[in-house]
Amino acid sequence: MRIHQLIKWFAPALLIFNVLVKLFESKPTIGADLILYNLVILLAIISLFQAPLQNDPLAVAFLSLAIASWGIGSVTSSLSQFFNFVGPTQLVSDIAYSLFYPFAFIAIPRAIAKGKKLRLIELLDAAIFGLGLCSIITVLVLATLLQDSGIGTFFSVFYTVCDIALVVVVLASAVISELTVRLILLITGVLTFAITDFYFLFSEINGDYQFGQISDLGWAIGIVFITLSFWYSPSSNQHDAKIHPALIAVSIFISPALLSAIAIRPDYFPKYVVAPTITTLFLAFIRMTLVIRHANSLGEEKVLARTDELTGLPNRRRLIAELSTFEGVEGALLLLDLDGFKPVNDRYGHEMGDRILRQVAGRFSRSLPSGAILARLGGDEFGILVSGSDDATLELASALKATLSYPFVLDGNTISISVSIGHVRNDGAGDLLQRADMAMYEAKRANAEAPVYLP
Repeated sequence: MRIHQLIKWFAPALLIFNVLVKLFESKPTIGADLILYNLVILLAIISLFQAPLQNDPLAVAFLSLAIASWGIGSVTSSLSQFFNFVGPTQLVSDIAYSLFYPFAFIAIPRAIAKGKKLRLIELLDAAIFGLGLCSIITVLVLATLLQDSGIGTFFSVFYTVCDIALVVVVLASAVISELTVRLILLITGVLTFAITDFYFLFSEINGDYQFGQISDLGWAIGIVFITLSFWYSPSSNQHDAKIHPALIAVSIFISPALLSAIAIRPDYFPKYVVAPTITTLFLAFIRMTLVIRHANSLGEEKVLARTDELTGLPNRRRLIAELSTFEGVEGALLLLDLDGFKPVNDRYGHEMGDRILRQVAGRFSRSLPSGAILARLGGDEFGILVSGSDDATLELASALKATLSYPFVLDGNTISISVSIGHVRNDGAGDLLQRADMAMYEAKRANAEAPVYLP
């Protein structure tokens, strides 16, 4: 077996050794609880980066950040137990532990089924859900059940609330994925990690938790299972790996409601809840701005997809779409093809040809009644959908032909072109575009002075 394949077993092997050490020596020691324990976490991160290339690189990166954050909290907490540090080491440790969750909310769904390109909205969702909603629920639990506003108790409850949210995200992603070894290991790891946090909270509430007890290994076991899962193939079912929008909506909705409650009962809630609540609202505002900008961008792209770039008129796609809504309307489809335009292009160049096309579009537009749709179908071909009687639409066709009866004067050059027009009445028989095309070519073949009319 190659060294690359052995790497994945380094963290599990060291973890088993640590378990055996704790079975024989239950008291906290620097060797077991500081060095060996945190070395397991470091080897787990190394194992992640050596896992097969089939993994989503963003899942690997964010899970590494999650485990590294948790590892920093573990090292800081362990050092504070064996050495006398000056400063808020416990607060630093708690913050580092907390950062595990936003990163995990991005990484683990992507690990179950490879996601698309990471977007800023996905990062904001993880922060809103992982820090915003979980912080708010934690405060509500403290205020209503425990009547304890201490920052230490806050973090203890916060971890378990985040664990519940993480389990929900994992199980929700797993429901639409096939059962694989990777999925089993991921679920096992997340559940083990969460159960350990619950046991920690239970011990803290009862006042019998002791640093270095064997149950602390549950966190390391959970992390090792999660990292081991990356050595196995992901689900073949591809879905959008992200937090469900309903959970984000709940997170955003609760924040202003809680701020209102704080304003009414400032003595009922701990003061530090204001920070995560306002942060959640701020992130929600950024998310809303991005969503609106994205929606506007999509709207512009949709307009551009149905607009001719040269003339600014609707294009063939737009005209075809309008044809589908033209059924039952009294009117006609006119197809117009310029005569003598190709020689102009060949003699004066495409730039001059483009200028002519823009002026032709302008002349046609000024001749149309309100509600008519003029589209450039490509090249020197135009189409018009217009409502009205046969006489009115035929009269319009003659007027359009007349607009090109006088020449264009550009850069001292006098250029004359004409137009052949095919006219088809909207009689409900269908195939309007094809029939108008036939009428237009008949007009061009006959070099007709008047538009060719097909009933």
